Amino acid sequence: MSDVELTPSAAARVAAIAGKQGKPAILRLSVDGGGCAGFQYKFGLADAVEGDDIVAEHDGVRLVVDAVSLDLVRGSAVDYVENMGGASFRVTNPNAASGCGCGTSFSI
Repeated sequence: MSDVELTPSAAARVAAIAGKQGKPAILRLSVDGGGCAGFQYKFGLADAVEGDDIVAEHDGVRLVVDAVSLDLVRGSAVDYVENMGGASFRVTNPNAASGCGCGTSFSI
């Protein structure tokens, strides 16, 4: 199993967003303290892969995670889901002991 995984639907969405913005198809996942459950996921397009990044790739789209955040998300999968509540990137994190209703924060 890889350190992190990018699903096909997430890769397609990153490619579409990056194409519209004229940026490389690189999605950065990081973890910050805070959020309603202790830690919070942050997503953003990256201009480049940094030296300490772990990289997962699907269909030419890269997901990058810095070494510090990786300890909290190792084994996770990043997906893109659309439902009645809207569309968003979601992290399936086997390390999270609990999460919150909004799906953007978690605790260990």
